Amino acid sequence: MKESVLRDKSYVFALEIVKICRVVSNVEKEYVLSRQLLKSGTSIGALIREAEHAQSAADFISKMSIALKEANETAYWIMLLRDSNLLDPQKAAQLISDNTELISMLVATIKTSKHKLSTTQ
Repeated sequence: MKESVLRDKSYVFALEIVKICRVVSNVEKEYVLSRQLLKSGTSIGALIREAEHAQSAADFISKMSIALKEANETAYWIMLLRDSNLLDPQKAAQLISDNTELISMLVATIKTSKHKLSTTQ
């Protein structure tokens, strides 16, 4: 399988999300917000993986666009946990930075894919 920086970064990010959610649940005893973060933060990579076997260019763009939406939602949950004093501000800053990088990569991938799709039609 071809190497993918986006796929690899989203996987490492998902692992960090799992670790953070475990801490927030176990130490802070906060389950609802951490569950929301777990769902959105891990689905980014899952959608990227799903897009690798998209049925068409439009399907690929759709799956990447959904991954982008999940990344945006993830930023919301990270900030909410941070501002509720349930997540260490330094850890939150690192997660936000990593998530912002994923968002930038997803936007670039979607733009490039849309451009390629429009030039082949």
